[in-house]
Amino acid sequence: MVAITVETELDATPEVVWSDLRHISSHVQWMHDAESIWFTSDHREGVGTTFDCETKVGPIQLTDVMEITEWVEAETMGVRHTGVVTGEGAFSLSPLPGDRTLFRWAEELTFPWWLGGPVTEPIGSIVLKMIWKRNLQNLAKRFKNGQVVA
Repeated sequence: MVAITVETELDATPEVVWSDLRHISSHVQWMHDAESIWFTSDHREGVGTTFDCETKVGPIQLTDVMEITEWVEAETMGVRHTGVVTGEGAFSLSPLPGDRTLFRWAEELTFPWWLGGPVTEPIGSIVLKMIWKRNLQNLAKRFKNGQVVA
């Protein structure tokens, strides 16, 4: 199992960040590794929402099957991965002085044997952390002067 945590400060309140983050389908606009999202549940937000995310990292492409497990407005969006890659993770929002937000992305993931399983998890952890840091740079560009600009 790989544990990865990245975080950044965003130039908006948790409520403003949440107003953008809650739209799961828009995550492909700031996640470099997410190519498309399609919902497999009738609803598109809240606990129990299920969706598939076509994910690509270098030459590796797979469908990440996910379910929202926690939904606390302007605080937390938790997810369970139940496809090829399994595990759990969450986006967490914490208020900072000056109407800013600390955005934390934490995941614990297990890779299948054909992706190297435990043998390649340390390398996978480094690669994913680099990609997710880039994703958070993209996310930060969506907020300026307390507003969503994307």
